[in-house]
Amino acid sequence: MKTFLLSALLVFAAATAQTQSKILPYPIYQKTLSNGLNIVTVPFDSPGLAAFFVVVRVGSRNEVEKGVTGFAHFFEHMMFRGTEKYSSEQYNNILKSVGANANANTSLDRTIYHMTGDAAKLETMFELESDRFMHLKYSEADFKTEAGAVKGEYTKNFASPYQQLYENMVNTAFTTHTYKHTTMGFFKDIVDMPNQYQYSLEFFNRYYRPEYSTVVIVGDVKPEQTNALAEKYFGNWKRGTYVSHVPVEPVQDSTRYVHLQNNSIPPSLSLNYKGPAFSDSALDIPSLDILTTILFSNISPLYKKLVLQEQKVRSLYGGATDSRDPDLISIEASLIKKDDLQYVKDEIVKAIEQVKRNGVDEKSLAETKMRLRNSFAMSIDNPSTIANALAHYIYLTGDPESLNRSYALLDKVTIDDIKSAAKKYFVPSSLTIATISADAEGGVK
Repeated sequence: MKTFLLSALLVFAAATAQTQSKILPYPIYQKTLSNGLNIVTVPFDSPGLAAFFVVVRVGSRNEVEKGVTGFAHFFEHMMFRGTEKYSSEQYNNILKSVGANANANTSLDRTIYHMTGDAAKLETMFELESDRFMHLKYSEADFKTEAGAVKGEYTKNFASPYQQLYENMVNTAFTTHTYKHTTMGFFKDIVDMPNQYQYSLEFFNRYYRPEYSTVVIVGDVKPEQTNALAEKYFGNWKRGTYVSHVPVEPVQDSTRYVHLQNNSIPPSLSLNYKGPAFSDSALDIPSLDILTTILFSNISPLYKKLVLQEQKVRSLYGGATDSRDPDLISIEASLIKKDDLQYVKDEIVKAIEQVKRNGVDEKSLAETKMRLRNSFAMSIDNPSTIANALAHYIYLTGDPESLNRSYALLDKVTIDDIKSAAKKYFVPSSLTIATISADAEGGVK
C-alpha cells in the first residue's frame, strides 16, 4: 500500500512540475468531434465570465484563384448578416442579454470570431455561433451591400501612404505565393466583388466547415460542460471535402526595390528578408525572435545610437512574422531626413553582420529570453487574452499546445543558433527594400 501511495505521489509531483514549467499555467483540454471540429477548453478563475472564440484556419493565404481575392476578409463582415433563425438585429439583442459583444478579425492565415460574456449563458453562445456557422444565409442584395462596405474600408485604409507602400512591397516580395496580396485583397478584385455572389457561396461552402475550425472556451467553465454543448450544437455540422493548394514561392535570387514618392510624411525605410514558416519544433523562429529583439528593441545599442544619440531615426523595430508558410522578417525605421536613408540601412546591415561574425553575449541572450517569456506571461490575465493567445497557435499549427512547445523552444536557443539564423536568413538575395521619401527614387542600395 505504501509503495502504491509513493508511486502515485511521484506521478502527481512529476505532472505538477511539467504543468508548472509550461508558459501557460493552466491545463488545456481538447476534444475532437467526429466531424473534425476541435473543442479547446481552459478553465480559468474568472467567476461568471467566459470567452468564446471560433478560429477558422482560413485567411487570404487560401485565396488561390485569380480575380477573387479579399473573400476571407469579406466573410468577417458577412458572418454578422444573420440567418433564417436569427436576424442580425436578433443576434445582437441576444448578445446584449448575455452581456457579450461579438467581433472578428482576419489576417493572412485565419479568421477569428470572438465574444466574452456571462458564463452562465454559455449555451446561448453555443446556439448563436453554431447557427450562423452552419446556416448563414444572405441575399444577393445583402451581398452587394456588404461588398460595397468592403470597398469603402479598402479606400479608407489605402489613403495611408504606409498601407500603399506595404501593399506594393508584398506584391513585389512575392511573385507566386498568395502572401503577395494583403488581407483586403487586390483593389481590382474588390471593385469586381459585387459581381461574385455565386463565388461567395462557394467560398463559404468550401471553408466554413468543422475540419477548418476550432472552438476555444476560456473562463468559468468545465470541459465536460463545453464538450457536451459542442456535441449538441455543432455535432451535426457537415464535414467538407475541399482542400486548397497554396502555390510555393520560388527562391528569390536578388534584392528587390519598392519606392513611394511622398513629401507629406517622414521618410521611411523597410527592410524585408524572406524568413521561415512557423514551427514549434525547429529553432529558427525563436532564434529570430531573440535576435530581432536584441538588435531592434528600444533598449538595443542600435536603437540608442540611431534614435537617442544621433537622432537620425524616429522609431526602429523589427521581427519575424509568424505564418503557416515562409513569410517576411521586417525591419522598419522612420527617419528625420531622407538623406540618411542609405546611412540607416548600412547601420542596420552592419549590426546584423556583426551578429553573423560574433553572435551575441550570454547576458543579452539570457535577459532577452526572460523578457520575452515575462512579457507574454504578464499579458494572459483574463479569459479573452488567454483565448487570443491560444488562437494564435491554433491557426498556425492546429494545436493549442503549440503555445507551450514554442516557449519551451525559446529556452533551448544558443548563441550558435542565433548566428546560424542570421547567416541563413539575412542575405541580400532574399531582401526587398521599401522606402518613402520626397525623391522620385528611394536612393538606397
